[in-house]
Amino acid sequence: MSKILKCHPGIGDKTEGIVLCANDNFSARYDLDRIKGVFSRPQHKLFGKSYKNKILVLNESKGGVASAWMLYEMKIRDVVPKAILFNKANTILAQGAAHANLTMCDRFIDGDITSLLKTGDKVIVDPSEGYIEII
Repeated sequence: MSKILKCHPGIGDKTEGIVLCANDNFSARYDLDRIKGVFSRPQHKLFGKSYKNKILVLNESKGGVASAWMLYEMKIRDVVPKAILFNKANTILAQGAAHANLTMCDRFIDGDITSLLKTGDKVIVDPSEGYIEII
């Protein structure tokens, strides 16, 4: 039986994939090895894990213009998550996601998304309708 989690309407295309989740923040600039496609900051809760083709689920986005451009770079290299879900995304990273055509949603009505989903869950992300379906 599936479960629907409502959120603020997001950015990007509807997509489906496997969750990689942590109650940690996210910076494309400081947390990732964007060549290898893994979390590279030793203090990050997802250190050493591959984010490629995953539905990333994290607390908040960090960073400015450099992080936003890095999403575009990741998309061009095809070393990118399928989607990123945040409790709260900053506007600059949202602009970067739009520029990279990367699916992103935030502000979940049911509570802390890092508690509602767990690594390994299979989900459908529909940003235009503002929901995530756990399948």
